[in-house]
Amino acid sequence: MIQDIHTVVSPFKGTVEKIFIKQNSYIYEWEKLFLIKTIEGNLQEVSIGASGIITSLYVNEGDKVTSDMILAYLKDDLIITGSD
Repeated sequence: MIQDIHTVVSPFKGTVEKIFIKQNSYIYEWEKLFLIKTIEGNLQEVSIGASGIITSLYVNEGDKVTSDMILAYLKDDLIITGSD
């Protein structure tokens, strides 16, 4: 089943260091969305395997996040991309 709304969640516990997107912006599949500094001090990128419009953004730079915390919602453009 094709999913038209995706939830972007944090896979890490830490602090949002950088946000590369804005609400209502178009993003491409696997584009870097967020940079999170983990509690161990590592910088980790957050991306998603879908393209479309960011409909909601729930964090700001400097916010503390936990694993599985919602960062944003994406409305998928349902355009199939990829290569072998």
